Amino acid sequence: MSDTLIKMIFGRLSLESLPLHEPIVVATFFGVALGGIALLGALTYFRLWGYLWKEWFTTVDHKRIGIMYMVLGLVMLLRGFADAIMMRGQQAMAFGANEGYLNAHHYDQVFTAHGVIMIFFVAMPFVTGLMNFVVPLQIGARDVSFPFLNNFSFWMTAAGAALVMASLFIGEFARTGWLAMAPLSGLDYSPDVGVDYYIWALQIAGVGTLLSGVNLVATIVKMRAPGMGLMKMPVFTWTALATNILIVAAFPVLTAVLAMLSLDRYVGTQFFTNTGGGNPMMYVNMIWIWGHPEVYILILPAFGIFSEVTSTFSGKRLFGYTSMVYAVLVITILSYLVWLHHFFTMGSGASVNSFFGITTMIISIPTGAKIFNWLFTMYKGRIRYELPMMWTVAFMLTFVIGGMTGVMLAVPPADFVLHNSLFLVAHFHNVIIGGVLFGMFAGINYWWPKAFGFKLDKKWGLVSFWCWVVGFWVAFTPLYVLGLMGVTRRLRHFEDPSLQIWFVVAAIGAAIVAVGIAAFLLQIFVSIRNREALRDDSGDPWHGRTLEWATSSPPPAYNFAFTLVIHDLDAWYDMKSRGAVRPVSGYLPIHMPKNTWAGIVLAGFSLVFGFAMIWYIWWLAAASFLGLIVTAIAHTFNYDRDFYISAEEVTETENARTTVLARLGA
Repeated sequence: MSDTLIKMIFGRLSLESLPLHEPIVVATFFGVALGGIALLGALTYFRLWGYLWKEWFTTVDHKRIGIMYMVLGLVMLLRGFADAIMMRGQQAMAFGANEGYLNAHHYDQVFTAHGVIMIFFVAMPFVTGLMNFVVPLQIGARDVSFPFLNNFSFWMTAAGAALVMASLFIGEFARTGWLAMAPLSGLDYSPDVGVDYYIWALQIAGVGTLLSGVNLVATIVKMRAPGMGLMKMPVFTWTALATNILIVAAFPVLTAVLAMLSLDRYVGTQFFTNTGGGNPMMYVNMIWIWGHPEVYILILPAFGIFSEVTSTFSGKRLFGYTSMVYAVLVITILSYLVWLHHFFTMGSGASVNSFFGITTMIISIPTGAKIFNWLFTMYKGRIRYELPMMWTVAFMLTFVIGGMTGVMLAVPPADFVLHNSLFLVAHFHNVIIGGVLFGMFAGINYWWPKAFGFKLDKKWGLVSFWCWVVGFWVAFTPLYVLGLMGVTRRLRHFEDPSLQIWFVVAAIGAAIVAVGIAAFLLQIFVSIRNREALRDDSGDPWHGRTLEWATSSPPPAYNFAFTLVIHDLDAWYDMKSRGAVRPVSGYLPIHMPKNTWAGIVLAGFSLVFGFAMIWYIWWLAAASFLGLIVTAIAHTFNYDRDFYISAEEVTETENARTTVLARLGA
């Protein structure tokens, strides 16, 4: 077979593309392969493929899609944290003559993959999953506005994650940092496939995120229960609305900048190059115009979670609901006016730096106001320190420190000193881990009973909690110190041996966090095994005040058998106090959307298309693109999309369930 024919068939994919020279990658490949074979064997042995396909992979039920998002986030957390452990281990040993165990080429891939995975494929799926699960229940809707689009959005996100994972074993990932700054990400400086993996993984996942944002905005705006005006929505729903408005506004910018970078790499345009009239600073501006709203896309839903948790476990109505809503709106707007603080050091000038420094300080005001809202909610409340509340208190202590260091970096002269140091790394993790991840753990522990009908085991939850909190501070306090000493970020090797003790302490902190992750997995395993003992048949195990607790745990496929009418902000608490009783007869048939195969098939073709574009396999790219078009057209002719749950089935189901309102003393 001639070289030309081989190139036509395989593009630039060859045996040399396999990283067989990296022992760590080879060992990882065999470990993943063995684990994958074992998993596939178990699914086949227990005949679960049909169940998974029918009940999960093709589902359009917002609750199951939300759970699948969470599972994806958890799987990718293990991969992203493995990269973090590798970095901390390398930095703890690489001093003087000791070069460590990661060469520069591999280390650069590791820290890039860590950032990309943790933001796009851990934090985003966690946030989107919780919004998917909770929002329709909180507003009294049976599902999201566009159920098929919801399924498609999830599988596109999963396809993007699969491309990132493929880069571990076929070719390599980008070596540019998680934002792939130009001109480093251009063809002149990154001619290999790493940046192409980055581009196509983010473009494919970005389609899913953008469509999910459109879907949830439409759901919140158009599908609220009668009587639920905007100022009667739960705070979590408000933060979800703000988050998805930001997604709809910001993600097209990411799509555009990656498209322009693709044109630079594929067809020779000069948008972001150093030569030919290109302007790398345009890339920096565009990526951060998306990037800073992205930070608030992640943290705003966490704020909503803490609001729900604080109110529930203080036994009080949330203090200052109106001010909380306005704070969310102010943060949403200001998140677009602070992006340049990410590059104060790049010569924008005193006037521009001053404007963005001031707006950055201003955005801390509504954020700080939220802290006081939560504290005043707790004041004189009957506080129960269950796991969700413990994560909330840990968040308040941790996030305040992260916010204070953020205000320090908002001062341009201070930023000139600290910008490229480990201080900034510590600040960013202080906010994202202390805010987003702690929020996700609070949300998981809070809404798990609603999703599965039983609580999570508290003993292992406490182990996970304390390991995360202690491990976080042990891991990142040394980075604050090193940053103030002037140690630059992104380095894999250091000459000064006096620095080593700080990196060793940081590595110990990462190991403690690893124990926390293992304890979290054990918490889930033990809880499932002991689910009968942990079951709470009341349907409202935490005595929450919002509407999602007005249905059984787990909720039926249709969520609510009858239309709820809202009279008060705390809708569920109000219904109980009014003595509302669920009807026992007269149910109507319920219209439900049918499961669909099209979402996973479209995402599969997108995955193949992205892989083909990365490796220049043009015939495969054309074939998969044609498959996308044909599948999309075929789906439009799928008229039989709906089914009905008969009135008799609804009556039987509802009668079989405990009348939650009456049980709770309504």
